[in-house]
Amino acid sequence: QVQLVESGGGSVQAGGSLRLSCLASGYSPSTNCMGWFRQAPGNEREGVATINNNNWGSTRYADSVKGRFTISKDNDKNTIFLQMNSLKPEDTAMYYCATWRGTFCFLSSSTRATIWGQGTQVNVSS
Repeated sequence: QVQLVESGGGSVQAGGSLRLSCLASGYSPSTNCMGWFRQAPGNEREGVATINNNNWGSTRYADSVKGRFTISKDNDKNTIFLQMNSLKPEDTAMYYCATWRGTFCFLSSSTRATIWGQGTQVNVSS
């Protein structure tokens, strides 16, 4: 019944910015972890950023995006965001929003995620 609705994907040139949004509609998920994952064709799905609603909103970032991406949330609006700055061609991927139950909301939690969005495509050209 609950679903994650994503928006904000698109095509930009290297160095540009995008802001992804993920709205949890229907009943709010009882899970405490939310995060963004991405998958490029032929590649494994990888964790990009996570946020823990049960630990003061603590966040984790993949080394490849640290300093460029920022994950945040708006509890009142039941939404999380991914601000993506200084985009690189290697950031090109399908980006997915997901939620799950966890203690530390590790980036390697893709197999634990129980609810996924449909994904939004991000294309970064050089």
